[in-house]
Amino acid sequence: MLWFFLCYPALGQHGEHPRIYIKDQSRSDFIKSIETVSWKKAFVEEKKERLAKYIELWEEDPEWLVSRLQMNWNTKHNKVFLNEGDFSHSEGTAPVPTVRFSGSRDWATDYKSPKLEDIIPYSDDPKGIYLERKDNQKKEWVAPSETGNIIEKINDRILELVSDAAFLYWVTGEKKYADFASPVFFTYIDGMYHREAPIDIENSGQQRISGLATFEVIHERIVVSLVTSYDFLHDYFKDKNKNLDNTITVFQRWGDQIIVNGIPDNNWNLFQARFLTYIALVLDDNSSYKNKKGREYFLKHTFDVSTERQLALKESLLVYDAENGIWPESASYSVHVITTLLRIITLLDNATNTNELATYPIVEKAVFAAFQYLFPSGYIVGFGDSKHSILPPENFELLLANYKKYGTSEKGKIISTLLNELISNGQYTREASNYFELFFYVDALEKDSLSNQGETLEKLTSPTFYAPNVSLFNQRMGSDDNSVMVSTFGSFGNHAHANGIAIELFANNYVLGPDMGRGPSYWHPHHREYFSRFPAHNTVIVDGISDYYAMRSYHPFKLDYSFPKSEENATFDKVTFSKVSFLEPKTISKQQRFTAIVKSPTEKPYVVDVFRSKRQQEGKQKHEYFYHNLGQSLTFKSSKGKEFALSLTDQLSSKLGDAKGYDYFKDKKKFVTSDDIQAFFRITEKNQPDNLMKVWIKGDEKQQIYSVNGPPSKAITSGTAPKELINEPLPAFIIKREKAAWENPFALVFNPYIEGNENPISNVAFSTIEKYPTTQLIEVELKDKKTVDHITLNASVSDIAERKYFYQKGLVSIIRKLKESNEIRFLFLSGMEKFEYHDWSIITSVEAATVSIELTEEGYQIENDKPVTIGIPIGKDRKMAELQLFEDGKLVSSRKAVVSRSNPNKMKIKLSKAYSNAKLLLKE
Repeated sequence: MLWFFLCYPALGQHGEHPRIYIKDQSRSDFIKSIETVSWKKAFVEEKKERLAKYIELWEEDPEWLVSRLQMNWNTKHNKVFLNEGDFSHSEGTAPVPTVRFSGSRDWATDYKSPKLEDIIPYSDDPKGIYLERKDNQKKEWVAPSETGNIIEKINDRILELVSDAAFLYWVTGEKKYADFASPVFFTYIDGMYHREAPIDIENSGQQRISGLATFEVIHERIVVSLVTSYDFLHDYFKDKNKNLDNTITVFQRWGDQIIVNGIPDNNWNLFQARFLTYIALVLDDNSSYKNKKGREYFLKHTFDVSTERQLALKESLLVYDAENGIWPESASYSVHVITTLLRIITLLDNATNTNELATYPIVEKAVFAAFQYLFPSGYIVGFGDSKHSILPPENFELLLANYKKYGTSEKGKIISTLLNELISNGQYTREASNYFELFFYVDALEKDSLSNQGETLEKLTSPTFYAPNVSLFNQRMGSDDNSVMVSTFGSFGNHAHANGIAIELFANNYVLGPDMGRGPSYWHPHHREYFSRFPAHNTVIVDGISDYYAMRSYHPFKLDYSFPKSEENATFDKVTFSKVSFLEPKTISKQQRFTAIVKSPTEKPYVVDVFRSKRQQEGKQKHEYFYHNLGQSLTFKSSKGKEFALSLTDQLSSKLGDAKGYDYFKDKKKFVTSDDIQAFFRITEKNQPDNLMKVWIKGDEKQQIYSVNGPPSKAITSGTAPKELINEPLPAFIIKREKAAWENPFALVFNPYIEGNENPISNVAFSTIEKYPTTQLIEVELKDKKTVDHITLNASVSDIAERKYFYQKGLVSIIRKLKESNEIRFLFLSGMEKFEYHDWSIITSVEAATVSIELTEEGYQIENDKPVTIGIPIGKDRKMAELQLFEDGKLVSSRKAVVSRSNPNKMKIKLSKAYSNAKLLLKE
């Protein structure tokens, strides 16, 4: 790579320290900024205050802090052995105490991590670690393998204090900070120098992912503290004639361990690359060392050279979808990959000053693409192992720092606006929590960059967004209290769950239908049996056993049809939808999900969900529709308003052949009915009207309805759910069919509203056509009881539905009209080859088309994506309408409609190509 030869000369003089975050020549300006920038001053004062206690203890006992390090103080073992993901034992002899290895790859543990004050000094007991239980607060000796990550975290905390002291020594020049830090630093470094890398006695996959201190090379965060300490204390060490050979060797060995081990085809490459960048930049050039493993060597392996277990950055970035800017992992992990990349680039740029971000444009694209993950409230979707959180402000801060450094002012204003909005909404407090933020964030944001968060999200998101590399389709509609969003997801990429075609549903300012997130840890039974499996998701399960491999999964859905096109804005804004298909591999079942958002005249949307499912092999089968929703209560009513009485049941259990995840449901109740019903989830908050999700559910012969309470969702946060419901059981209903659900699919209308406010729906009726049994007819009577939406849904584009005055060969039509009239308010068709409704007709020329026709004051607004011929009823005045065609907002053509030769009561127009803006004028 060209930069490899050009950038290194700009990395600074040989032996100059500090250089990771800042250089000595910038010290005076930095000191001034501490005095004038309040958040920087607060950071430094907090560091001083935090360290004061430990320095006082150290002054009384110089061994106080060093004795708390987790070391093999007595045994001095130099060899570490693992039993796959757990510590097994250590052995051998070293001339000095050596660093203890972590206890387990699984961080879930029954024990509390102790305060430094509570740690037994120089503890190295064959009985293990002396810890307090979480459940009964009793202390006991614990085998290291049962302690999770406690051992490594203790050393992390101690070395973080050391790096803080190193920084304060550089800032203040006070020798006490360096004297405090030095013995701890060298005790740890010498202990690691004399200890070998771990060996897995089972020679399992663990052998190739272990670091020197932890079970995963991506968790070697202590490297940052060690490098930071060395960088700020380097001149002090030289003045004290400290031998730094062991330190250099440890850094090199750590870098080698990170290069040799890891997982080469996911986010690990980038997390490893961050540690390699720190190591590279703190070392001198290759010529300074006999083994030639210096700055150039590790930067080359970070950015340019791939190995079996560590792909170079330039190769890792090829995993991004270049079209949409999405990384192939669940949202929480994807956005933190961006953070990691920006940190790496910022570190390198601080050394080279050559705008390294411009070398990797996909990173900047990814920052803005991540907005497509957001619910209208500004929190990311929760599919897979994700959690509902805001986008990391650090991503914007580091982007802003780059823009300011290189004079990209217009982009900087956009970022300042975003950050100011997060601050004004109480979602972000601008302060430093680490050295990256302290040294690289701009001192202040532009204060005139304020706007409404909803307006900003509208600019940075689109009505629909499809990311095939994570099998995600988001559709959103409305603004403020009327915002509704449905996130549909399959299982593709890393940190995915086994969930089939699942959804999350946002309405009434909350994620009312959330996903579950991840369990206590990836290895915990709760995660493996429930949180990552089908029963935890809003999906359909076949025969109680639907399943496949989670985490790194290759079971995406296929996007068959959608509207509007991903990342595009349509002129017609009353409907969004997706139709996706999927093969459930465990039972070899064909599944299809149609989900649409429809805007009502009150501006409050409703959601239509039709789920088809059948085994490919005919015979006895069972299909269950699962839906989890926030709420303190769940009740069911008949179409006449009578509440159903439910009976306790012991069904839904692994004892009866269902998956283990069913056992996590409590308070299981059941009733049976063949009729259409309504489910009500109710959220009650103090001093707030009740928040309701009303679900209209299509009936079926002897359909079984279950009410259950599931484990709390780990995805929801205070930004997506009421605080009162976090960590509370999540109610759910399950609709069971003891037969295929394809010709007669599950059909539901989600009708969210706030009690006391307008409910956009007064009634929903489900039906079908005897001659065409797969056709689903859904009639939604709106609030005024005069307007209805007629939804006709087929299973495929080639299916036909026909009844009096109506013909459809195609996927879906939605007609909004007055009950007592045939006059349409709008007509929406998609996947349509031929359509007739009274004197209306649409025929495509070649391919199935999407067409919308909406009533306006002058006539009709038309939008089409394929060539079509449209027939329109002629009014009583027999006047021919004028067709006006627009491109880029300009009128390009106009002509009169012509009378149909086959029907004198109909006029026709032809649209020879796609038009986003066509007007049919009926008035002067």
